[in-house]
Amino acid sequence: MTADLSHVDAWVFDLDNTLYPSHCDLFAQIDVKMTEFVSQTLSLPPLEAKALQRKYFIEHGTTLSGLMTVNNVPPEHFLDYVHAIDLAPLDGLPELGTVIAKLPGKRYVFTNGSRKHAENITRKLKIDHLFDDMFDIVAADYAPKPQVAAFDRFFERTGADPRRAAMFEDIAKNLLPAHQRGMTTVLVKAGRHWGAHPEEPGQPAHVHHVIEDLGLFLGSIKVAPTVKP
Repeated sequence: MTADLSHVDAWVFDLDNTLYPSHCDLFAQIDVKMTEFVSQTLSLPPLEAKALQRKYFIEHGTTLSGLMTVNNVPPEHFLDYVHAIDLAPLDGLPELGTVIAKLPGKRYVFTNGSRKHAENITRKLKIDHLFDDMFDIVAADYAPKPQVAAFDRFFERTGADPRRAAMFEDIAKNLLPAHQRGMTTVLVKAGRHWGAHPEEPGQPAHVHHVIEDLGLFLGSIKVAPTVKP
């Protein structure tokens, strides 16, 4: 059945494992860089640094939030370090630009990473010119998804109407605040457990569509007709 998204005029995309498939595994590189950063910055052995990295992620939403809150680490240093990665795994991916360019209205990247990282990824994918804005962790005042404040700041900045917006994400819990605001939610399965909770292995109630291939989905949906001037 064709998904009807003809009401949507704001298209909101997460970045990592959403605009490119999870098999590229760029986040594995970022994960290694985060452990290195924690180890070097806090003078911890790698295993202790990895454990603390995970602890901060669980307790603060992101490793960066924990480092800022507990250790007063300047966020710019962290973001620059962990996003200095090799983008070669993105070579040869299927073209996304054609289907994204046909989406009526405005298009945004909404990421817990940095704007520079989003620009590097989308430029590599040759789709950077298709987005009206890239809303990053800095623009969110370092409140990461799924914190409510991140969504409040996104809508304040963009002026998008959540009832006419669709959000594409690879992490189910990040779609809950989107659903609560009236957004259409699309979960991109990323080759791992994709439910909101371990005890909820099926499709969470706050997820409207579950997809495996972003390009195929965007090319198949019903959208509003483009109004020619």
